Amino acid sequence: MSEIAGWTGLRAGANAVVKESYSFACMRCGYGWEQSYEIEHHTDAEGHEFVLYVADGKVVPSPLSKPACQNCDGHVVRIMRPGRVASAHDAAHRPHRVPPPAGPVEAPIAHPEAGEPHDRHHWHLSDLLHPFQHRAS
Repeated sequence: MSEIAGWTGLRAGANAVVKESYSFACMRCGYGWEQSYEIEHHTDAEGHEFVLYVADGKVVPSPLSKPACQNCDGHVVRIMRPGRVASAHDAAHRPHRVPPPAGPVEAPIAHPEAGEPHDRHHWHLSDLLHPFQHRAS
C-alpha cells in the first residue's frame, strides 16, 4: 500500500527515518489526493519504540489510523499505493479518442481477373437465417 522511497538522514532523536507515500480517495465526496510522509522511528526514555509521521515539515497523526478528507472532512477514506490519484487525474484529462462513426461496412470488392465471371451477391438477413428456418417438423 505504501512505497518506501528509502532511508533518509537521521533527525534529532530519531533512530531511523523512512519516506512513504500514499494516495487517498474520499468515498463521501470523491476528492483524491496524495501525500508523502517521513516516518521517524524513535525510542523513548523507557525503551519503548514509537513513530512520528511528518508531512511538509510538521508532525501529523498517522494517515493509517483515521484519515480525514482534506475537502469535506469525511472519514470514509480509501488508502492506496502512491500514484493512483495522479494516474486517474492524467487519464481524466487525456484527450479522448473519438471512435469512428457506426454504420454499414462495405467489404472491399475484389476485381475479377480477365475472363472470370463477376458474381457479386448481396446478403440479406433472411439468407443468413435460411439454414435455421428449414427444420424438420
